[in-house]
Amino acid sequence: SVETLDDAGFEVRQVEHDVGYDNHGFEDRSYRGTLQLAVDRHGTLAVVNGVRLEDLLKGLVPSEIFARAHPEALKAQAVTARGEVLAKVGIKHLADPFLLCSEQHCAVYRGRTGEATSTTAAVEATRGEGLFSQSGRLVDSVYSAVCGGHTEDNDVVWGGPPNPNLRGRPDVLGAPEGLATPGGGLAEYLRAELPTMCRLSSFAQPSKYRWERRFGVEQVNGLTAHLNVGAIKALSLGDRGVSGRARTLTVAGERGVATVRGELNIRRLFGMLNSAMALVEEERDAEGRLTGWRFRGGGWGHGVGMCQTGAIGRAEAGQRYADILRFYFNGAEVAPIY
Repeated sequence: SVETLDDAGFEVRQVEHDVGYDNHGFEDRSYRGTLQLAVDRHGTLAVVNGVRLEDLLKGLVPSEIFARAHPEALKAQAVTARGEVLAKVGIKHLADPFLLCSEQHCAVYRGRTGEATSTTAAVEATRGEGLFSQSGRLVDSVYSAVCGGHTEDNDVVWGGPPNPNLRGRPDVLGAPEGLATPGGGLAEYLRAELPTMCRLSSFAQPSKYRWERRFGVEQVNGLTAHLNVGAIKALSLGDRGVSGRARTLTVAGERGVATVRGELNIRRLFGMLNSAMALVEEERDAEGRLTGWRFRGGGWGHGVGMCQTGAIGRAEAGQRYADILRFYFNGAEVAPIY
């Protein structure tokens, strides 16, 4: 273990990041805390940053939300990120000489290089705070970028028992009566112009709130080859949650039918589809020949817990961070962990 005098930190050159993503690359980074070198389970050298939780959050939160967002949204993000880190410790990387990785698998962490004055202020203003259920348990404070106007139940996305603090609901201010809902028909819901917070936020991104993606026949045949059902003839999304997110995809081919289960598995099959809040439709040419499929959907991410873009919209509408979190986590309250 290497420590620097007066907590000066250290630099690591050519840190690889975003492995497996379009923006994969290398950059020089500066870190707080200590530097530890260890051999990992693959027999290769692991460079480990030993860092206090609050300092970790200072380098993590700016990678999770726009640092220019409203301060109350940044505070909400700091509290949820703190809870997410604590929830993941002891669950992931059990065979590795570190608790969490610095990639999307755990949480994107760029050290001091990634810090911003605004998010550091949010971390310090919420120091030690977490979210607690009415029974006094620490809430698994998950979040995603854009819920598409309606959040989703945890069990629909990940299976397991329903979590009373992770229930899907319309992301609107005030009473949602009379509004179009996914349960009333997803096609109508995706077309409707609704007063949802991730649409009204000044950081709203129309291409993430509503989107389309097209896949040609040969492309789909390649993506589904491992299912061993032959050339694909039909795709069907089903078994939907309250937000309209699908948890099953039926793939019918010349040699058989396969069912892909799980929101994340569906999205991964199509190169990380934006969201499972989607419809899939055949596309045919003028002669009626099948040319591919079009996915039309809403949202960016799993949609459980806090909608980050919606949280910004709520902050801009005057809600404080405790109110924002109370909404997204069904009555959970902010309280000190330490």
